[in-house]
Amino acid sequence: MEPPFDRIKLSQTAKEQLTKLKRSTKIEQWNILCRWAFCRSLCEPSIPSPVPIPADSNVEMTWRVFGGEMSDILLIALKQRCHNDGLGTERETLANQFRLHLHRGIGYLAGDPNIKKIEDLVAVAMEIKS
Repeated sequence: MEPPFDRIKLSQTAKEQLTKLKRSTKIEQWNILCRWAFCRSLCEPSIPSPVPIPADSNVEMTWRVFGGEMSDILLIALKQRCHNDGLGTERETLANQFRLHLHRGIGYLAGDPNIKKIEDLVAVAMEIKS
């Protein structure tokens, strides 16, 4: 499957939020935390606000690095979400929505006072599921 982008660069705010999450969860890889964040945002019924997000940090990754072995599944989830939201599934739309979902999810995870260790991420996922 063709990814929605080749490389994505995060905002400085997202980098700082991920750094906080890395310290608390002990998850060292940006891409793993970004997967959690992306999925956390997809769980929200609302469409992310279409706000401009600067690409002003030095944290950058490819789609394959972001998704790893799950990259096709995550792409399908993104396409389905965009379809459900009535946005279409053109590459530019997918890239834009991914960026919005990723940054929203990072903000949600970083702003959750209950996430203090890796087990708390699992608890959040289980809570959302039920």
